[in-house]
Amino acid sequence: MKNKAKIAVLVSGGGTNLQALIDAQQSGIINSGELALVVSNNSSAYALTRAQNAGIKTAVVIKKECKNQADFESRILELLRENEIDMIVLAGFMSILGADFVSEYPERIINVHPSLIPSFCGEGFYGLKVHQAALDYGVKVTGATVHYVNEIPDGGKIILQKAVNIEDGDTPEILQKRVMEQAEWKILPQAVRLFCDGKITVENGIARVEE
Repeated sequence: MKNKAKIAVLVSGGGTNLQALIDAQQSGIINSGELALVVSNNSSAYALTRAQNAGIKTAVVIKKECKNQADFESRILELLRENEIDMIVLAGFMSILGADFVSEYPERIINVHPSLIPSFCGEGFYGLKVHQAALDYGVKVTGATVHYVNEIPDGGKIILQKAVNIEDGDTPEILQKRVMEQAEWKILPQAVRLFCDGKITVENGIARVEE
Protein backbone atom coordinates (compact mmCIF):
# COMPACT_ATOMS: atom_id res chain seq x y z
CA MET A 1 0.00 0.00 0.00
CA LYS A 2 1.53 3.31 -1.07
CA ASN A 3 2.03 6.09 1.44
CA LYS A 4 -0.58 8.81 1.54
CA ALA A 5 0.37 12.19 0.06
CA LYS A 6 1.08 14.65 2.87
CA ILE A 7 -0.93 17.85 2.43
CA ALA A 8 -0.24 21.29 3.91
CA VAL A 9 -2.97 23.93 3.93
CA LEU A 10 -2.03 27.62 4.09
CA VAL A 11 -4.69 29.82 5.68
CA SER A 12 -5.30 33.36 6.93
CA GLY A 13 -8.86 33.51 8.22
CA GLY A 14 -11.90 31.51 9.26
CA GLY A 15 -10.93 28.34 7.45
CA THR A 16 -14.22 27.32 5.85
CA ASN A 17 -12.38 25.78 2.88
CA LEU A 18 -10.06 24.01 5.32
CA GLN A 19 -13.15 22.64 7.06
CA ALA A 20 -14.42 21.33 3.72
CA LEU A 21 -11.11 19.45 3.35
CA ILE A 22 -11.25 18.13 6.91
CA ASP A 23 -14.82 16.89 6.32
CA ALA A 24 -13.76 15.28 3.03
CA GLN A 25 -10.89 13.48 4.72
CA GLN A 26 -13.07 12.27 7.57
CA SER A 27 -15.78 11.03 5.19
CA GLY A 28 -13.26 9.17 3.02
CA ILE A 29 -13.58 11.39 -0.07
CA ILE A 30 -9.87 12.17 0.29
CA ASN A 31 -8.34 8.79 1.06
CA SER A 32 -4.99 8.89 -0.77
CA GLY A 33 -3.91 12.04 1.04
CA GLU A 34 -3.51 13.18 4.62
CA LEU A 35 -3.92 16.70 6.02
CA ALA A 36 -0.58 16.88 7.79
CA LEU A 37 0.02 20.59 8.46
CA VAL A 38 -1.88 23.88 8.60
CA VAL A 39 0.20 27.08 8.39
CA SER A 40 -1.28 30.52 9.03
CA ASN A 41 0.14 34.03 8.64
CA ASN A 42 -2.42 35.20 11.23
CA SER A 43 -2.11 33.90 14.79
CA SER A 44 -5.80 34.60 15.53
CA ALA A 45 -7.15 32.78 12.46
CA TYR A 46 -10.04 30.51 13.43
CA ALA A 47 -8.70 28.06 10.85
CA LEU A 48 -6.01 27.14 13.40
CA THR A 49 -8.72 26.10 15.88
CA ARG A 50 -10.42 24.02 13.19
CA ALA A 51 -7.11 22.25 12.50
CA GLN A 52 -6.39 21.64 16.18
CA ASN A 53 -9.91 20.26 16.71
CA ALA A 54 -9.21 17.79 13.91
CA GLY A 55 -5.84 16.79 15.36
CA ILE A 56 -3.81 18.44 12.58
CA LYS A 57 -0.42 19.99 13.35
CA THR A 58 -0.39 23.80 13.12
CA ALA A 59 2.22 26.52 12.74
CA VAL A 60 2.15 30.32 12.52
CA VAL A 61 4.51 32.50 10.46
CA ILE A 62 3.87 36.24 10.83
CA LYS A 63 5.18 38.36 7.95
CA LYS A 64 5.81 41.41 10.18
CA GLU A 65 8.14 39.30 12.31
CA CYS A 66 10.21 38.35 9.26
CA LYS A 67 13.01 40.43 7.74
CA ASN A 68 11.36 40.52 4.31
CA GLN A 69 9.21 38.51 1.91
CA ALA A 70 12.05 36.10 1.15
CA ASP A 71 12.53 35.39 4.87
CA PHE A 72 8.76 34.89 5.30
CA GLU A 73 8.67 32.39 2.44
CA SER A 74 11.83 30.58 3.55
CA ARG A 75 10.33 30.02 7.02
CA ILE A 76 7.23 28.46 5.47
CA LEU A 77 9.36 26.34 3.14
CA GLU A 78 11.36 25.10 6.11
CA LEU A 79 8.14 23.93 7.80
CA LEU A 80 7.02 22.20 4.61
CA ARG A 81 10.33 20.37 4.27
CA GLU A 82 10.41 19.38 7.95
CA ASN A 83 6.98 17.82 7.57
CA GLU A 84 7.80 16.16 4.21
CA ILE A 85 4.88 17.86 2.48
CA ASP A 86 3.92 16.62 -1.00
CA MET A 87 1.12 19.05 -1.85
CA ILE A 88 0.16 22.58 -0.74
CA VAL A 89 -3.37 23.98 -0.74
CA LEU A 90 -3.92 27.74 -0.49
CA ALA A 91 -7.28 28.13 1.26
CA GLY A 92 -7.93 31.82 1.80
CA PHE A 93 -4.21 32.54 2.23
CA MET A 94 -3.92 36.32 1.98
CA SER A 95 -0.32 36.55 0.85
CA ILE A 96 0.98 36.21 -2.68
CA LEU A 97 3.85 33.72 -2.93
CA GLY A 98 6.84 34.59 -5.07
CA ALA A 99 8.40 32.73 -7.98
CA ASP A 100 11.18 31.26 -5.83
CA PHE A 101 8.64 29.67 -3.47
CA VAL A 102 6.45 28.34 -6.28
CA SER A 103 9.46 26.87 -8.10
CA GLU A 104 10.13 24.63 -5.08
CA TYR A 105 6.75 22.91 -5.62
CA PRO A 106 5.98 23.04 -9.35
CA GLU A 107 2.42 21.90 -10.05
CA ARG A 108 2.11 20.82 -6.43
CA ILE A 109 0.44 23.99 -5.13
CA ILE A 110 -3.26 24.59 -5.74
CA ASN A 111 -5.53 27.53 -4.94
CA VAL A 112 -9.28 28.05 -4.92
CA HIS A 113 -10.47 31.39 -6.33
CA PRO A 114 -14.08 32.61 -6.04
CA SER A 115 -14.74 33.34 -9.71
CA LEU A 116 -14.61 31.61 -13.08
CA ILE A 117 -11.05 32.47 -14.11
CA PRO A 118 -10.11 34.42 -16.28
CA SER A 119 -12.91 36.69 -15.03
CA PHE A 120 -12.43 38.79 -11.88
CA CYS A 121 -9.02 37.47 -10.92
CA GLY A 122 -5.42 38.54 -10.50
CA GLU A 123 -3.85 41.08 -8.20
CA GLY A 124 -6.37 42.97 -6.07
CA PHE A 125 -9.20 40.48 -6.62
CA TYR A 126 -9.82 38.68 -3.35
CA GLY A 127 -12.64 38.08 -0.87
CA LEU A 128 -15.72 40.27 -1.25
CA LYS A 129 -13.97 42.40 -3.89
CA VAL A 130 -14.36 39.54 -6.37
CA HIS A 131 -18.10 39.25 -5.79
CA GLN A 132 -18.59 43.03 -5.84
CA ALA A 133 -16.84 43.16 -9.22
CA ALA A 134 -19.07 40.39 -10.60
CA LEU A 135 -22.20 42.22 -9.46
CA ASP A 136 -20.94 45.58 -10.76
CA TYR A 137 -20.23 44.06 -14.17
CA GLY A 138 -23.67 42.48 -14.32
CA VAL A 139 -22.61 38.94 -15.15
CA LYS A 140 -25.37 36.36 -14.78
CA VAL A 141 -23.12 33.46 -13.82
CA THR A 142 -20.06 33.34 -11.57
CA GLY A 143 -18.50 30.44 -9.68
CA ALA A 144 -15.20 29.12 -8.40
CA THR A 145 -11.96 27.82 -9.87
CA VAL A 146 -9.31 25.48 -8.50
CA HIS A 147 -6.00 26.03 -10.28
CA TYR A 148 -2.32 25.32 -9.99
CA VAL A 149 -0.31 28.20 -8.55
CA ASN A 150 2.47 29.81 -10.54
CA GLU A 151 4.28 33.15 -10.22
CA ILE A 152 1.30 35.07 -11.67
CA PRO A 153 -1.61 35.71 -9.24
CA ASP A 154 -4.47 33.39 -10.30
CA GLY A 155 -2.49 32.63 -13.46
CA GLY A 156 -1.84 28.90 -13.13
CA LYS A 157 -3.43 26.07 -15.08
CA ILE A 158 -7.11 25.50 -14.35
CA ILE A 159 -7.96 22.13 -12.76
CA LEU A 160 -11.70 22.39 -11.95
CA GLN A 161 -14.45 24.99 -12.25
CA LYS A 162 -18.05 25.12 -11.09
CA ALA A 163 -20.62 27.72 -12.12
CA VAL A 164 -23.05 29.46 -9.75
CA ASN A 165 -25.99 31.59 -10.85
CA ILE A 166 -26.27 35.20 -9.74
CA GLU A 167 -29.75 36.03 -8.46
CA ASP A 168 -31.78 39.22 -8.14
CA GLY A 169 -31.09 40.95 -4.86
CA ASP A 170 -27.63 39.45 -4.41
CA THR A 171 -25.16 41.39 -2.31
CA PRO A 172 -21.44 40.54 -2.24
CA GLU A 173 -21.99 38.79 1.09
CA ILE A 174 -24.93 36.69 -0.13
CA LEU A 175 -23.09 35.79 -3.34
CA GLN A 176 -19.92 34.90 -1.45
CA LYS A 177 -21.87 32.44 0.73
CA ARG A 178 -23.57 30.83 -2.29
CA VAL A 179 -20.29 30.46 -4.20
CA MET A 180 -18.68 28.85 -1.16
CA GLU A 181 -21.54 26.43 -0.53
CA GLN A 182 -22.28 25.49 -4.16
CA ALA A 183 -18.78 25.61 -5.65
CA GLU A 184 -15.70 26.14 -3.46
CA TRP A 185 -16.53 23.54 -0.79
CA LYS A 186 -17.26 20.98 -3.52
CA ILE A 187 -14.48 21.41 -6.06
CA LEU A 188 -11.58 22.03 -3.65
CA PRO A 189 -11.86 18.62 -1.92
CA GLN A 190 -12.49 17.05 -5.34
CA ALA A 191 -9.30 18.59 -6.76
CA VAL A 192 -7.26 17.45 -3.76
CA ARG A 193 -8.61 13.92 -4.15
CA LEU A 194 -7.79 13.92 -7.88
CA PHE A 195 -4.24 15.17 -7.19
CA CYS A 196 -3.59 12.57 -4.50
CA ASP A 197 -4.99 9.83 -6.76
CA GLY A 198 -2.66 10.90 -9.60
CA LYS A 199 -5.61 11.81 -11.84
CA ILE A 200 -4.37 15.26 -12.99
CA THR A 201 -1.95 15.49 -15.89
CA VAL A 202 -0.65 18.52 -17.80
CA GLU A 203 -0.56 18.29 -21.58
CA ASN A 204 0.34 21.18 -23.88
CA GLY A 205 -0.05 23.66 -21.06
CA ILE A 206 -3.54 22.44 -20.07
CA ALA A 207 -4.43 20.46 -16.94
CA ARG A 208 -6.42 17.34 -17.83
CA VAL A 209 -8.51 15.50 -15.27
CA GLU A 210 -9.16 11.77 -15.41
CA GLU A 211 -12.18 10.81 -13.33
